[in-house]
Amino acid sequence: MILAVKTLLRVTDAPEATRDLGADLGRWLEPGDVVCLDGELGSGKTCFVQGIARGLGVEDRWITSPTFTLVNEYEGRYPLYHVDLYRLGPLRSLRDLGMEDLLYGKGITVVEWADRLGEERPDERLDVRLEWTGLSERRVILTAHGIRAAGILERIAGER
Repeated sequence: MILAVKTLLRVTDAPEATRDLGADLGRWLEPGDVVCLDGELGSGKTCFVQGIARGLGVEDRWITSPTFTLVNEYEGRYPLYHVDLYRLGPLRSLRDLGMEDLLYGKGITVVEWADRLGEERPDERLDVRLEWTGLSERRVILTAHGIRAAGILERIAGER
C-alpha cells in the first residue's frame, strides 16, 4: 500500500508559539491518531504536547513529561496518552511495553523520543521533529504518513 507523505515546516520564536502550534494540531486529532515526537533534550517536545493537550480541551494545561512513569493519561475531548520513551533503549516490540493498546486504542497517543520505536512506528502517523535554531526559536517539521495525517497538515497549513 502506498501511503501519502506530506511535510509542513513551521518556525516558532517562543515556548508559547510552540504550544500554539501544538494546540492547532490538537484541535484536529481524533481517536486512533498517533503523533511521534523527536528532537534533542530541551528542544520543546513537552511544550508541544502541552499545546496538543490544550487543543484537545485537557483542563490541566501544565502537562509534564512522564519520564519516570512512562505514560500519563489525560481526559479531554478524547483521552490523551502521553508516552515518554527517553529512559528506554530501542524496542524489540511494542508488546514488550504493552503499548499496542495505546497506539491502536480509543484515544490519541503522543510519543516523546519516538526514535526509540524504530521499526515499530505505526504506518499511519504524524512525525514531529523539533530542532533548535536559536535561544528560544525552534524549527518544527511535521511529516504526515498516511492520508488522514496528510489531511490534518493541510488543515493546519490553511489556518495560518
